Amino acid sequence: MRLTSPRGVLALLLAVNVLNYVDRQVVYALLPLISGDLRLSDAQAGSLASAFMVVYMLAAPPIAWLADTRGRKPWIVMGVGLWSLATVASGLSRGFASLFAARAAVGVGEACYGAISPSFVAERFSPQQRGRALAVFSMAIPVGSALGYAVGGAAGAAFGWRHALWMVGAPGLLMAALCTLLPDDPPHKDTPTAASGYREVWASPTFRLITLAGAGMTFALGGFAVWMPTFFHRAWGLSVEHAGMLFGGVTVIAGLAGSLLGGWLADALRARNKHADLIVSGAGLLAGMPAAALAIAAPGFHASVAALFVAETLLFLNMGPLNSAIVAVTRLETRSMAFAANIFVIHLLGDAASPTLIGWGSDLFGLKAALLASCLALGAGGALCFLARGAFDADAARAAGAPA
Repeated sequence: MRLTSPRGVLALLLAVNVLNYVDRQVVYALLPLISGDLRLSDAQAGSLASAFMVVYMLAAPPIAWLADTRGRKPWIVMGVGLWSLATVASGLSRGFASLFAARAAVGVGEACYGAISPSFVAERFSPQQRGRALAVFSMAIPVGSALGYAVGGAAGAAFGWRHALWMVGAPGLLMAALCTLLPDDPPHKDTPTAASGYREVWASPTFRLITLAGAGMTFALGGFAVWMPTFFHRAWGLSVEHAGMLFGGVTVIAGLAGSLLGGWLADALRARNKHADLIVSGAGLLAGMPAAALAIAAPGFHASVAALFVAETLLFLNMGPLNSAIVAVTRLETRSMAFAANIFVIHLLGDAASPTLIGWGSDLFGLKAALLASCLALGAGGALCFLARGAFDADAARAAGAPA
């Protein structure tokens, strides 16, 4: 039995992607419990996220090239199984070192999936349908992240942080088995060598600028993902369970609204402006910066939550459009490498560093000040999206000659 329908492939990989973000984010909802049990400092707690991201970004480029040259399906199956086992192992940790190692292993498994699955999905759909398909696929980010916070907070409060990790890790083994039903994926015949392929991808000015824009967004959002539940816990006295569920609820509603709205706005604007993906993304990041700052600096709890909802809605506008722009400016044989290069750069300059930097800033100046400083990266990302318009037409024209 094989999944042959493009929609069936999208549905399965969307479900796997939701679990991907659940397993990635659940630790952050559990940080207060983990820190108390293992006696971690804020800097150590933040470094758990950095361990994941450093390994994730370093593993993605070689995995993407190997998958393009040898076929991507086995790497997807292996990646899902590996990160699930590593999540279960995280719950067995007895100290900082073993938990750090388990989170790093999660990064390897998720690199297999994150670097490959967007292009695997995109190639099942016509160019006219790819933007919508990638927007649906990207909805897993807010949904999975929110479920990670909500389930993590609730399960951690009810059963303890170790059982919470086991509960979200085990279903991934079933997902890995289901991924064996994906269509066979032969290697791309004209895939260049790794060195020439990544040189080709990075030679695109549009790709460079939107990747750097994504790094700015990822720096801020990665820091928020790790530290906002803890901020609510400390600033407003919420319980660990309530803080995780609140942040998760806001993220899923705002993320779904922003992702769907961003795709609709880009499609509506595209008939009049071929730079629609870049305009919608840039405007959302620029407008989201002051809203995010207000969420942190607001004098009252309700104002803080309202501002967070507005900020996340605006920031999630780019989820589909930026992925669509990457597909538009890269040819088929290098698309997995393009997404891998994007992963490497946005995490190298983004959330591989920001959780630890915010943790250090919190130890020195307080969590509110550290989070406020991270908002500046959103404005930089928005400006880079608008700058990318200058080379988009030429880069898209070069990529359009390749088989779709």
